[in-house]
Amino acid sequence: MRKKSKIREWIESIIWAFIIAMIIRTFFIQAFKIPSGSMEETLLIGDFLLVNKMVYGIRIPFTKKSILKFRGPKRGEIVIFISPYTKKYFVKRCIAISGDTVEVKHKNVYVNGKSLFEPYGLHKDPREFPPIPNITPSTYQRDWAEGEFRFVGGSCRDNFGPVVIPEGRIFVMGDNRDNSDDSRFWGPLDKRDVLGKPLILYFSWEREVPFYRVWEKIRWRRILNFVN
Repeated sequence: MRKKSKIREWIESIIWAFIIAMIIRTFFIQAFKIPSGSMEETLLIGDFLLVNKMVYGIRIPFTKKSILKFRGPKRGEIVIFISPYTKKYFVKRCIAISGDTVEVKHKNVYVNGKSLFEPYGLHKDPREFPPIPNITPSTYQRDWAEGEFRFVGGSCRDNFGPVVIPEGRIFVMGDNRDNSDDSRFWGPLDKRDVLGKPLILYFSWEREVPFYRVWEKIRWRRILNFVN
């Protein structure tokens, strides 16, 4: 009987540990891995983040409904969200919020008519694509809000807008401006799709370096850095 009791205790401990871990992952903290270079040099491929999922509120699992709402994303914050089209996790920077006017002119971003100071903004491509030709402001706003610019290629990358961010939406961009699939192309992001805000970079490694060179593979200077 003692043996069975110890086995039962062991199983119960595992079950409770799993339940607690799932509660923490669902409502409080979740780990994410950076899969692409769209946020370089702020976040690199191979960075691992812990994300604060409570900062904007507490939501019902597997839904967009919130139990509690604390606040919305602020301009300049990095956010983790579910892509409205691929349904994959994305990480970008919130550039503008509901009611703001956004425009990109010659790769420079303007919010409400003011040029943004963006020390994090990265431009690797010297080319500049011209804006979409022969389109009225009202048609531009409508097509952009409906995600139609996904099909126009680079015409929105360097010269974009102006557009007004609809209610309940935000405008996000990758820091690597010349290589980012973001709100310029697929439209405004529903705030209900935002999962949280990166808290800390807990690990990082260089994907191209082989495992046997582990000391070089790990980016030691990036570990335990706060993300902003």
